[in-house]
Amino acid sequence: MLVPKKVKFRKWQTMRSNPKKTSPDTRGTKLSFGSYGLKSESQTRIKSTQIEAARKVIARTLTKAGKYWIRIFPDRPYTSKAAEMGMGKGKGDPQGYCFDVFPGRIIFEVDGVNEKIAKEALRKAGSKLPISVRIMSRTHKQ
Repeated sequence: MLVPKKVKFRKWQTMRSNPKKTSPDTRGTKLSFGSYGLKSESQTRIKSTQIEAARKVIARTLTKAGKYWIRIFPDRPYTSKAAEMGMGKGKGDPQGYCFDVFPGRIIFEVDGVNEKIAKEALRKAGSKLPISVRIMSRTHKQ
């Protein structure tokens, strides 16, 4: 699982999301390493456990033939309170790390296998993520 070695602040403030204002990402929007990629279509936070589940599916589908890249890293801590805890009494304890994904961000890239296997691996990985995604390729217009 992806976890940062050290973070500057133990707990971050929650950024409020406005569904009317989902601006597209400006960085990490083009394929850099592989021939095929998984591009986000909406905005959400992806936890490190979800990234790991998608990574395992890609690795299992590609076998030893292909290579994959993870283009996001979860460095934002998220917190939660215990079950049946009353209101107030401060913020909950850190539970793990997540990454804020905006529309247009490339999440995974794949190379070294034919188109059918690459698209199948990325389709399976996309089903593990809580976000709507699109499969990109170098041959299509980005």
